[in-house]
Amino acid sequence: MSNGEKVWSLGEGQAPEDLDKPVDTPPLSSLLIERPQGGSITVGGDISFVAKVEAQDLLRKPTIKWFKGKWMDLASKTGKHLQLKETFDRRTKIHTFEMHIIKAKDNYAGNYRCEVTYKDKFDSCSFDLEVKGLLHCLSLRRTAKNTRHEDAGDLDFSGLLKHREPKQDETPEVDVWEILKSARPDQYEKIAFEYGITDLRGLLKRLKKTKKEEKKSEAFAKKLDPAYQVDKGGKIRLVVDLADPTVELKWYKNGQEIRPTPKYVKFIFEQKGTQRIMVINNCGLNDDAAYSVAAGEEKCTTELFVKELPVKITKEIEAVKTTVNERIELACEVSEEGAQVKWCKNGVEVPTGPRSRYRVKSEGLKHWLIIDDASKEDTGTFTLMASGGTSEAKVQVELKPLKIIQDLQDMTVLLGQPLKMHCEIFPGNVPGRWYRNGQLIQSNDPYSIHLFSCFDRNHRLEIVNSTIHDAGDYTFVPEGYSQSLCAKVHIVDPPRVHLESLNFPDNTVTIVAGNKLRVEIPISGEPAPRVVFIGPPGGPWGDAQLVILDSGHRVRAETFSDHTSLTIDIAEKEDTGNYKIVLQNEAGEAGASIKVKVVDIPDPPEVPLVTEVGGDWCSMTWEPPIYDGGSPILGYFIERKKKQSSRWMRLNFDLNKETTFEPKKMIEGVPYEVRVFAVNAIGVSKPSEPSKAFVPLGDEPTMLVVDDVTDTTVTMKWRPPDTIGAAGLDGYLVEYCIEGSKKVTNKELTEKTKYTITGLPPEAKILVRVRAINAAGASTPRTLQHSILIRIPRHLRQTYTRKVGEAVNLVIPFMGKPRPKVSWLKEGQTVDPTQVTIRNTDCDSIIFIRKAERKHSGKYDMKVEVENHVDTAIVDIQIVDLPGPPQCVKIDEVWGGNVALDWTPPKDNGNAAITGYTIQKADKKTMEWYTCIEHYHRTCITITELVVGNEYYFRIYSENMVGLSEGATQTKDSALIVKEGMQLKNPEYIDHDFKEPPKFTQPLINTFAIAGYNATLNCSVRANPRPKVIWMKNKIAIIDDPRYRMFSNQGVCTLEIRKPSPYDGGMYSCKAINYLGDALVECKLEVKGQFGL
Repeated sequence: MSNGEKVWSLGEGQAPEDLDKPVDTPPLSSLLIERPQGGSITVGGDISFVAKVEAQDLLRKPTIKWFKGKWMDLASKTGKHLQLKETFDRRTKIHTFEMHIIKAKDNYAGNYRCEVTYKDKFDSCSFDLEVKGLLHCLSLRRTAKNTRHEDAGDLDFSGLLKHREPKQDETPEVDVWEILKSARPDQYEKIAFEYGITDLRGLLKRLKKTKKEEKKSEAFAKKLDPAYQVDKGGKIRLVVDLADPTVELKWYKNGQEIRPTPKYVKFIFEQKGTQRIMVINNCGLNDDAAYSVAAGEEKCTTELFVKELPVKITKEIEAVKTTVNERIELACEVSEEGAQVKWCKNGVEVPTGPRSRYRVKSEGLKHWLIIDDASKEDTGTFTLMASGGTSEAKVQVELKPLKIIQDLQDMTVLLGQPLKMHCEIFPGNVPGRWYRNGQLIQSNDPYSIHLFSCFDRNHRLEIVNSTIHDAGDYTFVPEGYSQSLCAKVHIVDPPRVHLESLNFPDNTVTIVAGNKLRVEIPISGEPAPRVVFIGPPGGPWGDAQLVILDSGHRVRAETFSDHTSLTIDIAEKEDTGNYKIVLQNEAGEAGASIKVKVVDIPDPPEVPLVTEVGGDWCSMTWEPPIYDGGSPILGYFIERKKKQSSRWMRLNFDLNKETTFEPKKMIEGVPYEVRVFAVNAIGVSKPSEPSKAFVPLGDEPTMLVVDDVTDTTVTMKWRPPDTIGAAGLDGYLVEYCIEGSKKVTNKELTEKTKYTITGLPPEAKILVRVRAINAAGASTPRTLQHSILIRIPRHLRQTYTRKVGEAVNLVIPFMGKPRPKVSWLKEGQTVDPTQVTIRNTDCDSIIFIRKAERKHSGKYDMKVEVENHVDTAIVDIQIVDLPGPPQCVKIDEVWGGNVALDWTPPKDNGNAAITGYTIQKADKKTMEWYTCIEHYHRTCITITELVVGNEYYFRIYSENMVGLSEGATQTKDSALIVKEGMQLKNPEYIDHDFKEPPKFTQPLINTFAIAGYNATLNCSVRANPRPKVIWMKNKIAIIDDPRYRMFSNQGVCTLEIRKPSPYDGGMYSCKAINYLGDALVECKLEVKGQFGL
């Protein structure tokens, strides 16, 4: 290959003497349950190697690596000719690792190795691949390339790369062997790159062998043999003969020096003349390694193979015959301590996990299989399997004789009550089956809920809620026995009246008078009960209570197998009352009552009374009817007519809720009459008697003020009446009088709203009044009381109300000569100008609040002064807001489908009267709120028609003239709607106190660790409350040290020491602390060299 071609480098150069240095590996442990086996194929053939690892005790997947020789990792060589595959069987919990070689070439032959690691565990296996084919003679350069084929430690996959046509090499052939022999080791890689040698390592190994053949050992007269073999537990002697007995000699195991110690008798070193001997006692699998001895600068190497002997069974298992509930121990002895054995039952491996009935124990050469509580299923053939043989024995488990200590008893049970049957037999813990009338009783019986229990010798059958179907002959049959226990059960059902299924509120049936009523009431009882209906006193039978017969009357009763009925053909008012139902049979007596309510149209209201008459209106009131027809009065209709007419006209088409009304648009001077109709849910009553006739009069003039005053005249001004009726307005009549004299009347009407009274004496005091005149006559007079008139606008005659945030703008007009002086006070204090703006003019005063707040509410006093004359007015401003939620909402009572609620009014009413409440309910499952009732005025209510089986919460909003409160008050407790007589009261249990001081259930164990490999210390502690765990080394707490990791899960405490060194050895302790006490455990950790030396 020329210098211009692409060269694949194998890494940094390595001297030949370093090639035989062993690869460091952790100590071996048993991970592989199936190891790959060597094989032989021809060139172009396919072969697979399989390794299996059991994952029963592994928390995660182990790591596997495939090597060729000692250094080539095959994971980077996968492709068309090499494939690696991993699978996991969840049923058997076995990892399977496969290496497939496809279309093998002759250079694939050699030694391969499979390594498996998991945490601090390691396992390895070597195997050989032989590729059969013809060898071709090539040139020196090709020979240099193919040198690696002769080495079992290399696999060249560079040949798998895409083939390229080599360029013509014009340089002459050179002898690479001569160049490498004469070159220094640091020049090997440069020479390989220059001459295109890709397998430098294999070439160097061959060069090393060539040099070794040429070099003769000066230190050793006789070297170690290439390999030794010894049985496990045996002894081996490694002997070398030195040419120079004075040379210093060192022994190595896998590259680590073996140092002799007085107490360590594993390795014994002997010396006989020029011979140096190392004796290895009690050889184990860890002694299977590469050993070397160095004398000065020279070294010789050998490999020791430890053969494991098969484990033989020295004492067979003995057959066992016993009875159930006894303890069984199967014992066996083997030829080797700590041997791995497997127990099987009928050819299947016995499970020995923490939840298994089987326990395995070993001590020395003995192995036991223990069954604490034997059962009939344990009968079979048990086998112990070892690597050198098997032993089997039969186990037979039989039942104990049955003895009845307490037999089943005949029982009589009320329907719906628990049914409990009990028996006691010997032996204990014998399962059995219950039968009713020969049929097997299942726990999922559609009629009843059955609870089976077996405690030692006692067997119980419990039916939570007995039914008619539970009556019969009961039998208990112990499993495996022909004997049985029998008893009879008789279910008694007293009579019952099931009014709750009618869904009538308060058991009340409402019927409109004149209609037919038929009520069917479900009943139950075995045998069928006799039914008697008793009517109410004061009904159609008079004051006495009489039995209602089955037929032949307007009111009659009928009885059927599952219900009884009450029929009233034509309901009358006198049929209202309580009807009592009495049921009797041989099991007992029951009674109930239903209320029949006959509703009708109400009686007419009382005669209306006209209390006030205006120009075209009047005010009327009346009393409700004495009898409301059995249904609440919904409202009233009002009619009027002229006295001379017979035609009545209805004044309202929407029901009037109150007992007052103001008819309008009447003609002054015309006499009228009014009457009232009462309305309930059934219909409209007959009209009341007409009221007394009344005549509307015109309204008085408004805003009578003094316009001007002179020495002899006074000018008065006023405004027309607020309402001018159909009769119109003819004019005004001004009347005045001087104090101390007679009245002077203006005889002529004036059509203007201004009049000047002349001819008055100086400094006279006069009183003035004005009447409005029309065809109906003169109105009531408007009188001038003082020289100053203050008139508050009509909408200020009552309280002026605004919501929070709105603007307040009031204009108060007044008159007076000269200009009056105006002042304002709020609750007796001066009005704050920063809160309320006040502006005064000659004829009015304006009070303005830009953004109203609650604190602006109150009574504002306005005082107007002219010389010695004073007039006042009070303006009541009320700023209202949303109310707060109600207080203390609670559930008073729950019965049937009804819930009674009670609450107290809100603490904050929003400065306005509470006008009502809104009640909502929500099912506990969905918590979706639905409104039950709105605008409710009382502080207690009964919510009806709730669904049986649901659990409800309730909340209430308060409401005033502004609206609903922002929040609602919810009940703390929920109301469970249960069917009466079916509620199960759960027993109360006292909570057990689980608190306890720390106590270690698993102590720390003295541990040996290998330097460079992670070590863990484990212990378990039980405490409540959870303790604080502190780890210490040599009684010094371990805090924030990166070499240590601490875990605590479910009471298991773990300390992980990362890659410990000999300095990490010492006394380690774990301390658990809570407020009830503390506990401490200790152990000793010893850290050895990487290979236990």
